[in-house]
Parts: sequence; C-alpha cells; structure tokens
Amino acid sequence: MSKQIVSTGSPVVSFDNLSDPQQASVFCGIDVSAETLAVAIIEPGRSLEQGEFANSTGGHKALVGWLHKMNALVRVSLEATGIYSLDLALALDEADRVEVAVLNPKLVNRFAQTLRRSKTDAADAQVLSEFSMRMPFEPWQRPSLNALALRAISRHIEALGVERTRAANRLHAAQGSMVAPRCVVEDLKRSLTGMERRILKLRLEAREVIDGDERLRDKFRLLTGVPGIAEISALQLLGELVLLAPDMKVRQWVASSGLDPVHQDSGTSVHKPAHISRAGSRHLRRALYMPALAAVRWDPHLKAFYEALLARHKSKLQALIAVARKLLHAIYGILKSRTPYDGRKLFPHLKTA
Repeated sequence: MSKQIVSTGSPVVSFDNLSDPQQASVFCGIDVSAETLAVAIIEPGRSLEQGEFANSTGGHKALVGWLHKMNALVRVSLEATGIYSLDLALALDEADRVEVAVLNPKLVNRFAQTLRRSKTDAADAQVLSEFSMRMPFEPWQRPSLNALALRAISRHIEALGVERTRAANRLHAAQGSMVAPRCVVEDLKRSLTGMERRILKLRLEAREVIDGDERLRDKFRLLTGVPGIAEISALQLLGELVLLAPDMKVRQWVASSGLDPVHQDSGTSVHKPAHISRAGSRHLRRALYMPALAAVRWDPHLKAFYEALLARHKSKLQALIAVARKLLHAIYGILKSRTPYDGRKLFPHLKTA
C-alpha cells in the first residue's frame, strides 16, 4: 500500500507546559487495524499531518522511514490490539529516535471522549497523537521471545478451552435430545476428544518454553506454591504476567487486570454501588477466577478473608472478586521478592480458623 500523507490545515499546536518537552518534540498516534495503519503526527510549528501505511513488514519499514525524516525524537502511542499491534510495536522499538507506548484501549477511549465527536481511523490516530503529547509517557518494554511465545500459547489454550466448553454443552444437549441422530453425537464426541488432545499438547509445549528459561521456571515454581494455583492455572497466569513491565507497582498490576474498584459518590444524591473497572485484561481476570475459587477452600488466610467479607453482607461474587484482587497482590509480592507464598504476610491481623 502506498503511503498517503495529508496536511489537515489544523492550527499549529502550542507546546507550552508540556511534560518533558526536552525529550520528544514530535508526537505520533497510530490506529492499528488488521490491514492498515492510520498515522497522525503533531510537530511544533506545523499543521497536523496524517498518513496511511499497510500493516505489514513493508508498511512498518515505510512508517519508520517517514518518522526518521522528522530528524527528532518521535513519541508514538498505539493501542494494544493483540497480534495486530505487537509486530508494529516490535518494529518501532528497534527503530532509532523512536519511543513507543502501547496503551490500554479503554484508557484511550476515556481520553478520546473529551476530544472527538467522530469515530474514524484518522480521528482515532489524531486522538492517540494528542495522548502522546499531553499524557505522562510510559515506555513499552520489549518482552523476551520466550515470554511472547508463552503468552501466545497460553491464550491459544484459553481460546481452545472456550471452544471445548461449547462443544461439551452441545454434546450434553444432543445426548439429552430425542431427535439428535447418533452421527451428530459421535461427531461431537470426536471433536471434543480432539480439542482435549490439542490442549494437552499445547500445555506440554508451554512447559518446554518455561523449563528452558530460568526466569520463567522460577516464577512458575513460585506460582504453583500458592494454595489454589495448580500447574494449569499457573501456566495461564504466567502467560499474562510475563508481559507486564518489570517496574510496575502492585496497583498498576491490579489496574492492568481491571480488578480495581470504581466508586461513584457525589454529593447527597449519587451513591452507586462500587464495581470493578474492567479496564484491563480479561485474560488475566479469567486466569485468576479458578485460583480464587480454590483459594477460598484451601488457603486458611484467604478463606478467612472471604468469610469476613460475607459477614459484612458482601455478595459471594463481590467477595470472590476481592479474593482475586488479594491473590494478585500476593503473586506480585512473591514474584518481586522471589520468596514462597506466606498468607500471614498478606493478612497479618486476620485470625484464621
């Protein structure tokens, strides 16, 4: 795809009071789709420029070449859109005079609500360039190849698990139906068996990746030492956690999972029940669900915490979400300190049965 560059004629942007103006002086936003990259650039003293590139290896090279023509450090923001944005982020990370941030789409959407009225790729790219310029910059940190491989495998296992559940439900319905022919039931059985074999094979592949990497191996060992986290859950959790930036704080981990609480209280009339933001990875929330269920049965500290919340008239779901959040705190602590799990440190004042 040939590059298209358009000067919008927008007013020149003032760079007064920008945070860290001595670093980046060109601010870029990229809206990523499966086929194309919509690009917007804000540069001091010039009108907004916009371009379009193919979302391919050749398109990435052309984009980097265009950014290099700016002869300045370019700050780039793009949304995390899975595999479509990952290859682009890797290409930008390798480029000279380019720094890149990969953003949570929900965070960008909230920022965009204050700026745009239209929803187009070009408008989204402009919003991201404004985000690059106005908001605190958190650089994307390139994961290791093993970490990338582990996340790809774990998410594929997760997707197959969803398909397996659907197939099992269809099989159950067919077996209970008087009109479903035997060939349908047998085909569903073969499909379910095939999925189970594929999942098992992928889990073995994931273990090979983990066992071949000392850091991943140590983290996996620590995870499986937490009550409620067996090998299957540890694999899914590690696949999500290894891509979080190593300098993140525990509150940022919680925010990345979307388990952070949101309160809506205003004056005397607005008092809505608190809820989780969900402005984070659904994969990480899903990976925490089964360990939280198991922990309230097998870990005396998390069980006591769960029961204390129920005694305060929290619903079972609210209490379970709180347990998942506490469990994420515990995982953060053991991985950062590289020490085994100890529930007494998580709840020093909580009495257990």
